[in-house]
Amino acid sequence: MNRIRRIRRVAGVLAGVIGALLIYGAASPAALATRVPPGGTAGQVQAPPEVHTVVTGGMAGWQIALIAIGAAVAAAVTAVLLERTQAARRHVKATAA
Repeated sequence: MNRIRRIRRVAGVLAGVIGALLIYGAASPAALATRVPPGGTAGQVQAPPEVHTVVTGGMAGWQIALIAIGAAVAAAVTAVLLERTQAARRHVKATAA
């Protein structure tokens, strides 16, 4: 390994580590943030209200089956087209008569 490649590899690793540290430094204040109630931290803090989510909808079974069938047909058509393209590019050697 020559000298330039070694320097370039070390510089790339160093740039990656510095970039990761910058991203970590930028994201950590948001990750470590806490909500401070108005009036400071003295006194009792009321818990936030409990939230109930309503899950409705979703996909029906026939829609999932239709998507799966469409994906299978698309894959089959793509495979056939690729096979025909490869077959057309193959050169057949002609023998002398």
